[in-house]
Amino acid sequence: MASSSTFAAERHTALHLLYRLADAVLVGACAVVIGALYFPEGIRGAAPVHGFLAALCSIGVLAVFPAFGIYESWRGRSRAALVLRLLAAWTTVFIVGLMTAFLMHQIAAVSRVWSLGWFGSSLLALAGVRAVMFRMLGNVREQGINAKRVVIFGYGPLGREMYLRVDQIRAAGYRVVGIYHEEPIAVPDGVVSLRTMEEVNLFVRSQAVREIWLTLPMAACRDLYDVVRQFRNELIDIRWVPDVMSVELLGHRFSEFLGLPVIDLNSPPVSGITGLLKASFDRAFALAALVGLAPVLLVVAVLVKLSSPGPVLFRQRRLGMDGRPFDVFKFRTMRQHADVGVTQAVRGDARVTRVGAFLRRTSLDELPQFFNVLRGEMSVVGPRPHAMEHNELYKELIDRYMLRHRVKPGITGWAQINGLRGQTDTVEKMRRRIEFDIYYIQHWSFQLDLQIILRTALHGWTGASAY
Repeated sequence: MASSSTFAAERHTALHLLYRLADAVLVGACAVVIGALYFPEGIRGAAPVHGFLAALCSIGVLAVFPAFGIYESWRGRSRAALVLRLLAAWTTVFIVGLMTAFLMHQIAAVSRVWSLGWFGSSLLALAGVRAVMFRMLGNVREQGINAKRVVIFGYGPLGREMYLRVDQIRAAGYRVVGIYHEEPIAVPDGVVSLRTMEEVNLFVRSQAVREIWLTLPMAACRDLYDVVRQFRNELIDIRWVPDVMSVELLGHRFSEFLGLPVIDLNSPPVSGITGLLKASFDRAFALAALVGLAPVLLVVAVLVKLSSPGPVLFRQRRLGMDGRPFDVFKFRTMRQHADVGVTQAVRGDARVTRVGAFLRRTSLDELPQFFNVLRGEMSVVGPRPHAMEHNELYKELIDRYMLRHRVKPGITGWAQINGLRGQTDTVEKMRRRIEFDIYYIQHWSFQLDLQIILRTALHGWTGASAY
């Protein structure tokens, strides 16, 4: 077993080096191709700094990319996370190259068009090659070739979920061959049931098992330690799959805290680099919307001013991300009146002006909230901000109500495009809205945001519940 492991390690090292060289060549080739398309005589006829940058960044790929974990095994891991790492690694190399050109007083000679073309084409090429490679590997692994043999240790709800995922995602390249459980259980066909540690030891050594997955509950800490100690001298991977699914919070994230690995059990997906990307998208979208809708905003402002005495904009205190209060902006839709608590508008409300009724039906009264997005207080998509009094009331009545404040509130949201708009005059209506808000936070993605924005633009502005 030692000799086969040594051979596997040497093969992995050789492939690792080959991947690094291929990425370096790919980056250099993109620089040459973009140069041939942009410069009349190609990159050789351009200023020498262009060839220097191409060579420097190709070498930089060899040195920097491994530090971003790009060449680790990505079986069963998120491809989106790999693309983000590629983006971060290539951006680092590219910026270092430009800084070097600046220090050499050659930055003025660098073509901006060539630079942007090279940067974008290299990123697309790096990601594209990996997409093709993963697709080819997936096709091979779906046939059972190059599949890692796995023993699942513990077959409760989490262990069953892991088995189902392996069975459904065959392209990941895993095959469950054994399941350990102390109690007599029915295991899937083709899987060996293991009842004692002696059976597990013999099975792992005789069946070329490559990985053990520990899916025991969090309470079984002593059992986890015993398993790790039992196989400490075996050249196999041991994965602990914490039972975070039983903790009904927002999500989990593995990170480092005070130099130790930790699992954040209440971490929303919109955080870290994804949070920065979402915030950048929000501000860009809000700016474009305000510029494009400027004539509409001006007309609405004039109509509101003429409809009744009072300011054009209505401000109300709301809770933002992590409970930070802010003033939400809306076009005023009601006549000025003394505020006594929060009384939601009802159908035929006498306080609502004729212009205000139209703005409410079409949701045009929400447009000033793009200014809140520019200020960083709101997002384009997210849970709608509720009145402060409603927060105090419903957080005691609805489980996980305040978790919606772990992200920025939005102009539109998953609940709104699914018909949960308007008055929330019962606890059940609010509970349904909160369920959709929590679902959005737990399943957030850029694709989901774009879907919500598109559905809002097409038919989400009006509805029977908007008044």
